[in-house]
Amino acid sequence: MMDQSQMARPAHRERLSTGWTFQQTDSVDDWLPVASVPSVSHLDLIDNGRISDPFKAMNELQVEWVGEKSWTYRKSFTYPVLAGESVHLIFEGLDTFATVKLNGTTLFTSDNMFLSHRVNVTELLQPSNTLVIDFESALLRARQLEKNHPEHRFIAHNGEVGRIGVRKAQYHWGWDWGPILMTAGPWRPISIEIATASIQDISIKYQISPDLGAISGTVRVEFEGQVDAIRLTIAFKDSVITETTVSHDSSVISFAISEPSLWYPVGYGDQDLYDLTVELVKDQFTIDKMTKRTGFRLVQLVQDEDANGESFYFRINNIDVFAGGSCWIPPDSFLPRTSREKYRDWAKLVCQCNQVMIRVWGGGVYEDDSFYDACDEFGILVWQDFMFACGSYPTWESLRESIGEEAKQNVKRLRHHPCMALYCGNNEDYQTQEYYKLDYDWEDKQPESWLKGTFPARYYYEHLLPKVVADESPDVPYWPSSPFSSKGREANDKKAGDIHQWNMWHGYQEKYQAFDKNGGRFVSEFGLQGLPQLATVKDFVSSQDELYPGSQALNFHNKAHGHERRIATYIVDNFRPLADLEGHIYLSQLMQSEALTFAYKGWRRQWGQGRLCGGALVWQLNDCWPCTSWAIADYYLRKKPAFYAIARQMQPITVCVQREHHDWSGGHDRPKKTKFDVWVASRECSQVCGEVEIRFISIRTGSQIKPAVYKSVPIVNGTTAVMSGEVDEGEAHVIAVRLFMGGEIIGRDVDWPQPLKYLSFHDRGVDVQVSSAGYTITCHRPTKGLVFEETDGVTLSDNAIDVVPGDTQVIKVSEQKVPRYRYLE
Repeated sequence: MMDQSQMARPAHRERLSTGWTFQQTDSVDDWLPVASVPSVSHLDLIDNGRISDPFKAMNELQVEWVGEKSWTYRKSFTYPVLAGESVHLIFEGLDTFATVKLNGTTLFTSDNMFLSHRVNVTELLQPSNTLVIDFESALLRARQLEKNHPEHRFIAHNGEVGRIGVRKAQYHWGWDWGPILMTAGPWRPISIEIATASIQDISIKYQISPDLGAISGTVRVEFEGQVDAIRLTIAFKDSVITETTVSHDSSVISFAISEPSLWYPVGYGDQDLYDLTVELVKDQFTIDKMTKRTGFRLVQLVQDEDANGESFYFRINNIDVFAGGSCWIPPDSFLPRTSREKYRDWAKLVCQCNQVMIRVWGGGVYEDDSFYDACDEFGILVWQDFMFACGSYPTWESLRESIGEEAKQNVKRLRHHPCMALYCGNNEDYQTQEYYKLDYDWEDKQPESWLKGTFPARYYYEHLLPKVVADESPDVPYWPSSPFSSKGREANDKKAGDIHQWNMWHGYQEKYQAFDKNGGRFVSEFGLQGLPQLATVKDFVSSQDELYPGSQALNFHNKAHGHERRIATYIVDNFRPLADLEGHIYLSQLMQSEALTFAYKGWRRQWGQGRLCGGALVWQLNDCWPCTSWAIADYYLRKKPAFYAIARQMQPITVCVQREHHDWSGGHDRPKKTKFDVWVASRECSQVCGEVEIRFISIRTGSQIKPAVYKSVPIVNGTTAVMSGEVDEGEAHVIAVRLFMGGEIIGRDVDWPQPLKYLSFHDRGVDVQVSSAGYTITCHRPTKGLVFEETDGVTLSDNAIDVVPGDTQVIKVSEQKVPRYRYLE
């Protein structure tokens, strides 16, 4: 029997989270304590009372100096090591220009925030050790890099142009929704590993049979050290379904699963997950193991030529999916303080909004593992941009090498997540190429020649990145850019690829009632701004004197160019303006809600018209700080009315009505008759039946102006036309529809004459009763935009609703209380 002292110990890993101090690198001041690592300099300065919270008032301006300084972090530690063991330090992310030293010896330097580093330090360890990390100012280095590379034309929208030469989260330079906060520090965990043998990674590749009834695949193991065998165990719902052991000289293990339980997007099936565990075995003992929780699914990006051009939509496990969802920005300017629980809360919000896809935008970061874990768990498809946004990126050799390693590391980290539906090269860089007329010849297929032109970043998007995806995650489609079209056409081609629709809000500031006529085969960005909840405004404005529309502090927390005129334009186009702050917030939120209703309603309808529109991703789900933006839920996860509007349009089955919009606010005569359509939208895979009720109700009296119509309809995965007709516009009225299935109302919609400012809303006769059932709402006359106050800790099943006579609505509420509410008057 082997002596126990001679047995190899299991690998030991421990995070170096506490015991750190930091200081300004060129300072003679004392070292200051760091609460924990991960961290960045701003957080530690706030904790030590050295700077004010930059999220409050206009404090952002007072902390600009922090980004112009260098910062040093230091930690001392001791670790016993046995003979035959190796010690590695693992740095999961350093922001951004970092020099790492152990006991005075430089381990490495890094210039890429998105890289991790694993360094063997066995020979450098002493009984007592000191780890020091110097972080240079990324802001100053960016400016110097721009000067050092006159061969490249630096072009960037948002932030300083030097940002495009630095592999750092681009939004840190400031964006049209976020502040300029140039962070530095160990922004992701640092760990120590002691082992005789250790697993670095496992790669899972598999094929699903055409009938989805069987899976065959392999697991490739990357490891260091000497072992006797490698064991693979696959478990489902805590039950082992297969176990295989291979000899030490084989790093690839085959597996097969019959009748697998597949992973589906939310609303299309279950989110079944398997645990694949690899163990390194030495002397019959496990000395290291790694588990990847994964799901099996078939992802296809369908791009078929049709009568309207070329389709662009997702098919998951042979089911066509309308990808209604949101774009995602980093949830904080200071990323280390976003907890696993907060990522889960955001994922829950996506599901509550009935969305199935989230797009990780290219100016932020490759998100934390817990973000993708939550998307796996809740069934949210992920469109993952690589980290390039709104610029013409340089391609000097060392930068290309760094980006290649960045792409490889992050695709390897994410590839086991079943939520991954698409890798995309960048955000809006081909629009930059078009706007500045940079070189682009579709017929030229030689990557080396692209490097010599004025748009060398094409090398990344059409050569380097697709190769990485093909090598490391071949089951996930790749798309060069967002937006992008095939065959060299303009990026915002409405007949192929995806588009960003910004002629509402930006561009021509078109009427939001025309969203449906301004779509494409897939709309990956669009939106309209709305102010956050009053509680959020009070939190960041800080002073009572600033609580009015257009105050300096309120405007400072909206970074969008021309936001005052744009918000005002859309309000006066559609509503009677209100002068008080609460009224201004309400109208801006109702405006955003109405706009996004028109967008989702129209584009989801087109899904059923030959897959004319394959998805719609609103800009944006979230905020990185408390502000006014395009977000549908603010920094504190407080929902805006637009959140509920999207949730209603994205219900599994919903009924819609819309009359033809005539823009007559410019003096044109109002039409005497108007066409209208009623339809049902569904994501149900099997056909069901329902009955639709259509009523025509006077806005002035609340009475029906003509008899109701009832239609029985079959409902499929797409849209089903219910009724088309004309209405007499002599008396202002709403068209109210409800969908019944099994005697239960499962959907309702109300169409109003536009613009709403021409309608009279006095004396609506609204009544709200509070009971254990929730809020029961009735009215005597059609009521627009009834909004209950959002209260932290209280969950509403719906909000921002339209109410008509004869249709009592009940909103479930998690806490019984007398609500504050308002509606359009």
